[in-house]
Amino acid sequence: MKTDYKNTLNLPTTAFPMKANLPQKEPERLAKWQSMDWYRLAREKSKGRKKYILHLGPPYANGDIHIGHAVTTILKDMVVKSKMLSGYDAPLVPGWDCHGLPIEVNVEKKIGLANVDVPPKVFREKCREYAESQIALQKASFIRLGILADWDNPYKTMDFAYEADIVRSIGDILKQGHLQRGAKPVHWCTQCGSALAEAEVEYQNKTSPAIDVCFRIHDLEALSSALNLSSLPIKNAALVIWTTTPWTLPANQAVTLHPDLDYVLVKGKFANDVEAICVLEALLENCMARYECQDYEVLAAFKGRQLEKHALEHPFYDRLVPVIVGEHVTVDAGTGAVHTAPAHGLEDYQISMQYGLKIETEVDSRGCFFAETPIVGGMHVFKANDKVIEVLREKNNLLHATTLNHSYPHCWRHKTPLIFRATAQWFISMQAKGLRQNAIREIEKVKWVPEWGASRIQLMVQDRPDWCISRQRTWGTPLPFVLHKQTGTLHPQMQEIIEIVAKGIEQQGIEAWHELDINTLPFSDIAQYEKSQDTLDVWFDSGVSHTAVLKKRPELQFPADLYLEGSDQHRGWFQSSLLSSVAMMNEASYRTVLTHGFTVDAQGRKMSKSLGNVVAPDKVLKTLGADILRLWVSATDYKGEIHVSDEILNRTADAYRRIRNTMRFLLANLDGFSPKEHLVQAQQLVALDAWIIDMAAQLQQEIISAYDSFQFHLIYQKVHNFCVVELGSFYLDVIKDRQYTTKRHGLPRRSAQTAMYYLAHCLTRWLAPILSFTAEEIWEVLPDADEASVFLTQWREDMPRLAKPHAMDNDFWHSIMFVRDQVNKALEAQRAAGKIGAPLDAEVFLYAQGELLTKLQSLKDELRFILITSDAVVKPLQEKSELATQTESEDLWVWVKLSEHEKCVRCWHHREDVNQSTEFPEICGRCVENITQESTGEIRHYA
Repeated sequence: MKTDYKNTLNLPTTAFPMKANLPQKEPERLAKWQSMDWYRLAREKSKGRKKYILHLGPPYANGDIHIGHAVTTILKDMVVKSKMLSGYDAPLVPGWDCHGLPIEVNVEKKIGLANVDVPPKVFREKCREYAESQIALQKASFIRLGILADWDNPYKTMDFAYEADIVRSIGDILKQGHLQRGAKPVHWCTQCGSALAEAEVEYQNKTSPAIDVCFRIHDLEALSSALNLSSLPIKNAALVIWTTTPWTLPANQAVTLHPDLDYVLVKGKFANDVEAICVLEALLENCMARYECQDYEVLAAFKGRQLEKHALEHPFYDRLVPVIVGEHVTVDAGTGAVHTAPAHGLEDYQISMQYGLKIETEVDSRGCFFAETPIVGGMHVFKANDKVIEVLREKNNLLHATTLNHSYPHCWRHKTPLIFRATAQWFISMQAKGLRQNAIREIEKVKWVPEWGASRIQLMVQDRPDWCISRQRTWGTPLPFVLHKQTGTLHPQMQEIIEIVAKGIEQQGIEAWHELDINTLPFSDIAQYEKSQDTLDVWFDSGVSHTAVLKKRPELQFPADLYLEGSDQHRGWFQSSLLSSVAMMNEASYRTVLTHGFTVDAQGRKMSKSLGNVVAPDKVLKTLGADILRLWVSATDYKGEIHVSDEILNRTADAYRRIRNTMRFLLANLDGFSPKEHLVQAQQLVALDAWIIDMAAQLQQEIISAYDSFQFHLIYQKVHNFCVVELGSFYLDVIKDRQYTTKRHGLPRRSAQTAMYYLAHCLTRWLAPILSFTAEEIWEVLPDADEASVFLTQWREDMPRLAKPHAMDNDFWHSIMFVRDQVNKALEAQRAAGKIGAPLDAEVFLYAQGELLTKLQSLKDELRFILITSDAVVKPLQEKSELATQTESEDLWVWVKLSEHEKCVRCWHHREDVNQSTEFPEICGRCVENITQESTGEIRHYA
């Protein structure tokens, strides 16, 4: 009858399950965090520490969160949690952007139009209710992702106090002299009926008419004189312009030439009755080809400035327009003569201001010409294109017409083409008080991650027009200005008025402004004034969160250490925060800015319902769990496009399982280990254990450095590789024999448990910012985990380190790992040939030379435990057997042979001393020593 030695083995056991069941268990974990008041505990633990402030940009309170939201928020959460583990006070205050058009549109669908179907006050109340409902929806989704934040006390741009701070902020910018009012052309959405900010403009392809139009020279004698000619052999001539917006021709006030470029007067046969035309010399051949004019003669060459102030005949209205000069004229396309409509183009506006030309629009907020406008009255501007072209043909002033597919500004909400339209608006001037230069100075002080973010936002700020901050909406923070009824100028006591308004808004919200009777203001001249009806650009609302949040919340500070958003925010929140902060306080509101790329599918395509490639966070949470989503975010190099698909997430789940299984092995083999009683001191550790602890300490420094530099994909790679290579393929495999078969309280086993104790504690902390749910699950069964949560701790810094230099250092053990790989290949070849079964059936002879020989010999008899063979003999290379084969190194040859000895039924090693004990039959001498009570057990020095 065989003896059962199972009870003499130290078999692993743990309450930490192999199967994660994340979709089911994560909500339970959330409930535990809520019951323990997770965020409050973290805040109390952090008191007195140095602050690290990541300021959350407010997502817009409209609709479910998408995968881009998940990426951004998880990245922020990883930063904050890693900073907490590094010993910082790192609060995270969430917020929401609540005013603006998208909310209006959704409320309109339900209750109708403000001022038409419902009173404006009722409409605003419904907008506030809608925003609250969307915040509740999004908040639940963010919490489900495992985000550690002050969810009970978020900021909202529609909070009364926040709205009051928006009003005060506009007062501060006014005081600094950055505000101007003017009828400048702005991007105008005819669907929104409002001006748009730069960040609300996106470019899409559009097919437009492309026409060449004749502006006839009014006085040929004056032209001859300007060109220093005695006479011209022609009866008429024209400057030719090229445009893709025929509808703007009714607003034409001039034609612009470049003052220093060369132009030519060309005689030829054209499609209309014009005998000669003026075009840019550099574009002459292109123009003649377009007009199909092969036979032509250059009558004169001249500089653009020579025709300055010469009169031209409008192509279909009975009026004269001047030639003006401007350096914005380019040689890229067209004719070199630019049709100038100051009400419908920024450069047109700027050059027209220099010449004192009339700047007024004949287009209403819906994009239709005023009824009294000749020819096109009442028509929508885009429909007027055909009418304008028809009239040009009738007047014989259309030289050429075709269509052009080109990039054109569109409304980011309605996806409809925009127009430039001059309206009376309020602007933050980029030039008046040096805002542009000051902003660029601050950009250079900020650290940008990636580095190209600096040049990107710098170019945007260099080129951007003045910031149009006024809107014509119902649901928004009012522009709190009191304007003179005749002149439109601000009341001289505007700062006092703004503070009165702000105090009212603090008590009643924006309704305080709408209900304010300005005649009650304490100023004798107030009857001459009226309230502005404009609201503020929502980008201003969120942009001044530096004042309304960073400067107001006691746990925060200004400037923030970090702003983190998608790369589209270079033209959005990053810029609105920068400009408002510099305008108000002459410094940027952030020290570091991190941006990530857009999410695309595995083929690099944009997420689209029509393509069926949308990955919804809610679906991932229900099928795989938040930790898989978080691991995917950490594994991705966010600097470029972020690829996601079901297949990619499933691969991430496989990687998660490998990490989880590693942690489970560590926990299972820490059964019965008490650090207070069983921790082995550094000088007593088995060499292999001392090395793996030292390696973990080295790796921890790399991981902390990667967290500090926001290189989360490196953390994923390092942790995953450590689990798979050094631990899974080597260390944990090697120590199984020592862990299972040596004496339960013996030094060899406690040494391994000491190493696994440190490893488990380190890994749990390394993973916590990424796999937050899993880390907390591990923490509950981890020995000596005294705090209520892993997020109340810091990095484990007390690991024993190897002396430097050390004979068995990292280089030593990686050399041994190489040898082990070579032996495994030889074992597999023998197994495939049917000569052995398991590796323990074999004995291995190693023939080596040089430094490798010395390393192998230093392990003595314990080399066999590393190779997991029943015996391992090391000899100099010159003594190699003719049966040995060379490995991938010329310094190492291997011979594998089947062991002739009996197999120990307890440790499965084949040894010559098996079955020599009558008391303990069928086992080897080593096992007898390990189960005999009187014995101190086996001794291990190296492995």
